[in-house]
Amino acid sequence: MPESISNLQPLIVAAVIFVVVVVVFLVFARRAGSSSVDARLSQIAGRDVVASTEETAFRERVDQVVRKGGRGSKIARDLARADLKLTVAEFIGLKILSSLLLCGFGVFLGRAGKTGMIAVGAVGLLVGWFVPDLIVSFLQRKRITAFNNQLGDTIGLLANSLRSGYSLLQSMELVSREAPPPISNEFRRVVQEVGLGLSTSEALQNMYRRVPSEDLDLMVTAINIQFEVGGNLAQILETIAHTIRERVRIKGQIKTLTAQARISGYVITFMPVALAIMISTINPEYIAPIFTFGMPPEDWCCLPLGSAVMMFIGFLVIRKIVDIEV
Repeated sequence: MPESISNLQPLIVAAVIFVVVVVVFLVFARRAGSSSVDARLSQIAGRDVVASTEETAFRERVDQVVRKGGRGSKIARDLARADLKLTVAEFIGLKILSSLLLCGFGVFLGRAGKTGMIAVGAVGLLVGWFVPDLIVSFLQRKRITAFNNQLGDTIGLLANSLRSGYSLLQSMELVSREAPPPISNEFRRVVQEVGLGLSTSEALQNMYRRVPSEDLDLMVTAINIQFEVGGNLAQILETIAHTIRERVRIKGQIKTLTAQARISGYVITFMPVALAIMISTINPEYIAPIFTFGMPPEDWCCLPLGSAVMMFIGFLVIRKIVDIEV
């Protein structure tokens, strides 16, 4: 086999491991998403829902046990905010699988020496445990951003519907039909929860727990105050809609002006890591001396540790500089 092809084999293995992690995560999300919102609301309402198979019933019992703890409740809340139809048990299983795969990949990268295999394997095990959490956090931020971008126009639609004679619940049902996701999905859940017996205030508070947005909190607070003291809700919502649109516009301008600094922070932080992984994959003996323990001048293990700490501190400093609150 030619030497160039043999050098590419480690890169192919790394790509295959990455694809396996992504595919398994998507398969679990798709399979768990087969249970609709109506079925879950039927369980809340007390209607009988028969499990299709014994495996499904066993999975539900395991998930109930896992969710009893505080950590399980937090995971369930984060999955709901990211709109991932995964159970807590399935998510923990994905974290374990991700840890094992990245640990194996770390052992593969440090195959030039025993110390490197242990060190890089341990780092891969630790990183793999937090990778699903990072994915969920990214999906949460993406969904909240999309929700905030749609909220101004949605509140304007609510105000116009109230002026035309619709009730608040009818206006929210109109939004659930006409607005794009994710905001239509959230208002549809509010309408369904009200239909199951919750008050409008409770249903709106549940939506705020699923979408922790400051703009949404402003709308929910205004509606709750109007329920208690009265007033022209359509005019109040129109004022809130204008405020939210201006806030979204200013945030967009800030994001555009700070884009170069944010991208520079990501490049400076992750480019050395990517180069180290690439070099270790192609020629592990070349980078193995960095992880060598021994007497000076062979003891270079402090070099990657110090570099990682300084890159992390620099990344935090850049994020703090470009993080401008509106």
